[in-house]
Amino acid sequence: MHRYLFIFFLFSIFLHARIVEYHLTVAEKTITLGNKTSTGLAINDSIPAPTLEFTEGDVARIHVTNSLKKEATSLHWHGLLLPNNQDGVPYLNTLPIAPGELFTYEFPLTHSGTFWYHSHFGLQEQRGLYGGIIVHPKKSNTAAYDRDYVMVLSEFTHEDPKAIMRTLMRSSNYYSIRKGTMQSIAGAIKQGSLRDYWQREKSRLLPMDVSDIAYDAFFINGLSTQYLPAKANERIRLRIINAGASSYFYINSAFPNMTIIAADSNDVQPLKTEQLLLGMGETYDIVVTMPANGAFEIRSTAQDISGHASLILGNGLLHQAKDLSRPNYYNMDNMLNQALDIDDDPLHPHSSPYKFLRALKKTTYKNATSSRSIDLHLTGDMERYRWSFNNKTLYEESTISVKRGEVLRINLVNDSMMHHPIHLHGHFFRMINEAGDYSPLKHTVDLPPMGSRTIEFLANEHGDWIFHCHLLYHMDAGMARVISYDDHGADHQPNLGPSAREPWYWMIDGVAQTNMTMGMASLMWGRENLNLDWEHGMVEDDDHSEENQFVWSHYFNPNISSLAGYRFSLHDSEENHFFVGVRYRLPYLIKSEISFNDELDGRIALSKSFQISSRLSLMTRVQHDTSDLWEYGANMEYTLNKNYGLSGGYDSNHGWGVGIGFHF
Repeated sequence: MHRYLFIFFLFSIFLHARIVEYHLTVAEKTITLGNKTSTGLAINDSIPAPTLEFTEGDVARIHVTNSLKKEATSLHWHGLLLPNNQDGVPYLNTLPIAPGELFTYEFPLTHSGTFWYHSHFGLQEQRGLYGGIIVHPKKSNTAAYDRDYVMVLSEFTHEDPKAIMRTLMRSSNYYSIRKGTMQSIAGAIKQGSLRDYWQREKSRLLPMDVSDIAYDAFFINGLSTQYLPAKANERIRLRIINAGASSYFYINSAFPNMTIIAADSNDVQPLKTEQLLLGMGETYDIVVTMPANGAFEIRSTAQDISGHASLILGNGLLHQAKDLSRPNYYNMDNMLNQALDIDDDPLHPHSSPYKFLRALKKTTYKNATSSRSIDLHLTGDMERYRWSFNNKTLYEESTISVKRGEVLRINLVNDSMMHHPIHLHGHFFRMINEAGDYSPLKHTVDLPPMGSRTIEFLANEHGDWIFHCHLLYHMDAGMARVISYDDHGADHQPNLGPSAREPWYWMIDGVAQTNMTMGMASLMWGRENLNLDWEHGMVEDDDHSEENQFVWSHYFNPNISSLAGYRFSLHDSEENHFFVGVRYRLPYLIKSEISFNDELDGRIALSKSFQISSRLSLMTRVQHDTSDLWEYGANMEYTLNKNYGLSGGYDSNHGWGVGIGFHF
């Protein structure tokens, strides 16, 4: 009965509402930045896409034509409450738009505020498919603000997102080197943090970073610097949207302060602040008042301080926002402060202003039929680039079942060393903070490293809704679940389309030197690896000239993997054997391996990488085999670029050599 009443209600809205139509075309666009050119994706030949404007109570009718030649697409209307089949998550609730096809989205606008839209197909968002949405309230106080501007924050890379994903999957340090955030022994000494460096390694923690990728540029509304008119004493509303694929942004300005009036489209009690941190997918509305004279900068700075973009309001003498200092990646105190949420001054927050946000009215749920609580741990491994909830990816465990009418409380605990913005489709949730009954409503919540948040929402919808990390590459790696209403039936399985299958990645790492060549070719999918390892001496009369092995390994967690394989030689004089074993990560990030072959001969190996400077690394290894006794070696590599480095070192079997390291 409730469903029929809801359908009748929607039909009544459509019958009497004003229909606002837009025609959007998705197509490739050539982008030139500096002296490089690449191909992005645009909507109506614009990056960002055109801002769509509506009034609360309107019906949106949006015709989307896919002019791509080989790729499907799908658009998601981020933060809007709409019918399930209009949400735009391909296969799950909306069919993707095939090349050359047109699809019309149609839904009522039931809530005013600042929203945005973006592709939810593969990694297309990174290539340019994103834009703002404004839904004006039915009764707006137009006198409250003299100007109303949208700020769409984004990052830009010439690199293909699929190539980025492969680079991340093979645990390359190239992006950290390029950004200047690579942790090293020399860097720790320079920062006076050598003890912190070794303590982190002792704890088996990988180096902390706040961004996975090095970008070529950062934009506000598609520009590195945008100038907008403003006059003395005017009150200006700025609708800030983080449309970045993987970049958190700090907002600071030359104004004495900024006043937050809305978070994720929901009005909050005005909150003054000097600095604001936005996770991907979040929106904030702020108000600034123009001083008597001059131009004033509002700056959007990437969280790793690798670049920024500027919005300049007004004319005259330019007042610049202050430069933000780079975080100390060696000292974890700042990270722990964010995790513990110990800010006591809303004017000077160093993280999200969540502690001080307060809704204008009570947000508690009065009509819930029941309530329950679950725990979700945000888990990840930067070395393997595996991201998950409760150590299981979307491919391994897809569904969180909910019953219509219940309140589901989710305790989110971040066990990783990175920020994660977690987004729920189709609902607003209460982000529980010190405001109690007045806890703010949001649709995206930032989880700082080693931090926790509690959210709860009323299950008042139908169908399947995605719940995921809005860092695009983390979502693609599996950090997602489907909130699935139980009215589907007990045997329902969400339709995830191709994303239900673990993606495959291949990679090659090795060195070619005057004394030897060694390396690994790997095929990776999910928890599995299939490797071909080789070690060949370059001297013909070398008694230990060759060893090869096929290895299948299964990943259990960042510290332990099982392995089984076959060791073989192309020389008739060498014996070939099957073997089984285990790899384990010891304190100080020492990698250990123990194995036994089919004749019960044992082998134990230890290896350790030392990052001497940002580009110079030293790999050491020692191995004992009951048949071949001891082997050991050390090899240094100076990184030249993402794929090559200068290499040289010593091996007990093959002597000294120099050459090239290669990584693909």
